[in-house]
Amino acid sequence: MPFICMVAAVLSSCGQTEPCQTVQPVYVPAAPDYSDMTFWHIDAAQDESGVDVFYIPSTWEYDWTAPSGAVSHWADPSNPKHRADVENEMTGVAEYMADGNRFYSPHYRHITLDSWATLDEDTINRRYHDVAYVDVRNAFKYFLEHFSQGRPFILAGFSQGGKSVVELMKTLTPEQQRRMVAAYVLGYKVTPDDVKAAPWIKAAEGECDTGVTVCYNSVSDLKYIKPIVSAPNVMCINPVNWKTDASPAILNDTITVTLSSPYNVLVLDGFDGSYLPNILDILNVGDYHGAEPWLYSECLRENFKRRINAYRSLAQ
Repeated sequence: MPFICMVAAVLSSCGQTEPCQTVQPVYVPAAPDYSDMTFWHIDAAQDESGVDVFYIPSTWEYDWTAPSGAVSHWADPSNPKHRADVENEMTGVAEYMADGNRFYSPHYRHITLDSWATLDEDTINRRYHDVAYVDVRNAFKYFLEHFSQGRPFILAGFSQGGKSVVELMKTLTPEQQRRMVAAYVLGYKVTPDDVKAAPWIKAAEGECDTGVTVCYNSVSDLKYIKPIVSAPNVMCINPVNWKTDASPAILNDTITVTLSSPYNVLVLDGFDGSYLPNILDILNVGDYHGAEPWLYSECLRENFKRRINAYRSLAQ
């Protein structure tokens, strides 16, 4: 059941002539039941020569107010509008990730855009781990037990979903690590602390290595690096030429993509990202956060196939 968290009154400002001030109550939506297919987007390809893909979507909702008047910092998967919003991303990503694969993507109580806009990683992590990640873990467990059932899989996610991929990788058993073809962290970071916590999180070094992590963020200039999603970051690969050095690559005949090794980000020249919506003056302002799953989609489609083939070859 959903619940309202009534935060204790702040008594320090309470006096004879001024009222006590209270913190606005917070509404936490009910957790999804992943045995109910309402909370899944599933795309099973006609040609299932590939593997299973577990994709975690990004952030779509702003803070909103429940009928009780309490504010919520999380999406509500039982809300048809919230599900419809996220389905836009799930459907678009499945168009290339489900090519020959079985694609599974869960609806979950993702933290809101306003939560990210605090730029306070303590607040972000508390809200994420207390609610959103609980759902991600439960969804992944259900995926492993009821959908994948021992098949090889790819982990992938964009933005908050990329954060979720990193957190899930920390929990993988040795057997699950062997089954993971690769992990794709799109538009998010892998920090030194992440790798310290899970040394098996290893950076991709080319287009065919397996059991590795593909990670990238894109900006127009290094001055637009956004720490909230892309720093500190210990790994990056260019998804156009699949190199980890500064060799430039040409995308769609007009966009030059160059990896900046000191900062582990991609710098794009010739890309007009003006169509990307300004998100609370935090994202899509000099960076190309909103384009990460779409700009390189054909590169990712082909790379999924290459890594799956390499995985199959090693398994023989």
